[in-house]
Amino acid sequence: MLIIFNKQKIYSYVIALLTVAILFCGATFFMPHNLDTIQISANQSKLLPIYSVDTNEKNISLTINCAWNAEDIDSILDTLSKYKVHVTFFMVGDWVEKFPKEVKKIADSGHSIGNHSDTHPHVNELSLEKNKEQIRKCSDRIEKITGQKTNLYRGPYGEYNNTVIKAAEEESHKTIQWSIDTLDYTGLTGDQMWNRIKDKLTNGSIILMHNGTKHTADSLDKIIYNIIQKGYNIVPVSELIYNENYTIDNSGIQKQIK
Repeated sequence: MLIIFNKQKIYSYVIALLTVAILFCGATFFMPHNLDTIQISANQSKLLPIYSVDTNEKNISLTINCAWNAEDIDSILDTLSKYKVHVTFFMVGDWVEKFPKEVKKIADSGHSIGNHSDTHPHVNELSLEKNKEQIRKCSDRIEKITGQKTNLYRGPYGEYNNTVIKAAEEESHKTIQWSIDTLDYTGLTGDQMWNRIKDKLTNGSIILMHNGTKHTADSLDKIIYNIIQKGYNIVPVSELIYNENYTIDNSGIQKQIK
């Protein structure tokens, strides 16, 4: 069979071949990048803070967020001294700036100080760099008074996402949440707080409280006494958590890898 080519047909074939070649090269160039992006997005795991610690020891941590006033700090410190226990205060940078004497008293009393951001913003709405800046500025304020940088971080409002936790990690901070909330900021009395938390206590629990509330200072004696009566030791967060060879499960429980 005789096939006759003319100029128009030759041009058509050439254009068709070039189109196929261009499409093939384009697919080869772009497809791996698209696949990589999809794979990363699909496999990207949610980062979690430490809510509690898996431990056989009867240790728990009491944590106190400082973001409001400082009128009750002396009373809180007196109660902690009475029981010879040390806790972790998570401080906002603005609070540190307003109440340097109280910060110094807390540090001089041997308590641990954590980072609670510089201005208490909604950190989930901030970029990585803005989150890092919040952590860094707060740590600098605390170091200026105490001589020590912070290495534990708690996001304002309990907020966190991958960006927030990554920012903390890049600033050499572990992100600490809590497993038991006293709800002291709602105005509960000491009896109400204790009834709320007593059956939730377990080895490795992290308890959330705040200074500057209606009843935190006057309820602290009862809460600490009852915790000790249950056989628990109160230790700073830095003594409760594992600093290496650990995982955090999907419940936020930190577990040591053996």
